[in-house]
Amino acid sequence: MEFSTESRKADHLRICLESDVQFRQKTNGFDRYRFTHCCLPEINLGEVEVSTEFLGKSLAAPLLISSMTGGTEQAKLINTRLARAAARHQIAMGVGSQRVAVEKPELAPTFAVRSLAPDIVLFANLGAVQLNYSYGLEQCQRVIDILEADALILHLNPLQECIQTEGDTNFRGLLDKIADLCYKLPVPVIAKEVGNGISAAMAKKLIDAGVAAIDVAGAGGTSWARIEGQRATDPRQRRLGETFADWGLPTAECITEVRADSPDIPLIASGGLRNGLDVAYAIALGADLAGLAWPFLQAAAESEAAVDSLVEILIAEISTVLFCTGSRTMKDLQRPQVLRAIY
Repeated sequence: MEFSTESRKADHLRICLESDVQFRQKTNGFDRYRFTHCCLPEINLGEVEVSTEFLGKSLAAPLLISSMTGGTEQAKLINTRLARAAARHQIAMGVGSQRVAVEKPELAPTFAVRSLAPDIVLFANLGAVQLNYSYGLEQCQRVIDILEADALILHLNPLQECIQTEGDTNFRGLLDKIADLCYKLPVPVIAKEVGNGISAAMAKKLIDAGVAAIDVAGAGGTSWARIEGQRATDPRQRRLGETFADWGLPTAECITEVRADSPDIPLIASGGLRNGLDVAYAIALGADLAGLAWPFLQAAAESEAAVDSLVEILIAEISTVLFCTGSRTMKDLQRPQVLRAIY
């Protein structure tokens, strides 16, 4: 049975919204830490400042609506709601893989949200493995142009491709092709996993290849192994999805190890972040930006107002962490003793 990229996109949305596809036992790793409560913060809550910068762009909060979807009418509605909310709150946004828009240009409008959010930080997205399947500079530039994007995410998803019945599994020689793109593209390239994590050693190779930022996208949130296993019609692929449902490096582990090995790289933390407390943990451990997908997908499937409400709650939660640790800015969360390991 053959699957089109468009039908796969529809399946992904349906399964994420209707089924339990979270990691079963492995957590994002933040449960191994705790903030040091400050009973006398000596600041006014109104003085707390959650704004930040990423890749030279200003953001009102260290939040990224992580790459999720596109390519269907439902996806267009979701991206529209997300983009409008991102514009109102001045936070960053990525879209799902735009391969479907390359294959079917008539589907490009399901991704093209720049007119709705002219000033936000916006990331285009393609699977890095497609560089081994006839994609190159032209296709990458095309998806950047569709979005008028500030950067291109190249997502790395070997486990997901293994479990997809129609997956693309030739990952040979990709690092050199990524390096070539980093040199030739007019916007920065961000390397991102899809929920199984990027190790410090792999991050270093990607940085040496010219990648401008890393999104660790660690384990502990949505399991793409489970999603693809549920989609599969082949019993072997369904079994693989369950066997590898909890595969990967926890997000907290990725953040700390990548930051220790590459202290200057712009770093995005995603993978199992569900609230503003998780965002604060991610920043305290060394991330510059925190990406959330599943919470935003759930809100956007409901209404635009639900997305606005979620952003407001997230900012309130982040602000509460700052206040109750005596921190005035996001960078203050990275001071010694603000966060403690509780191994």
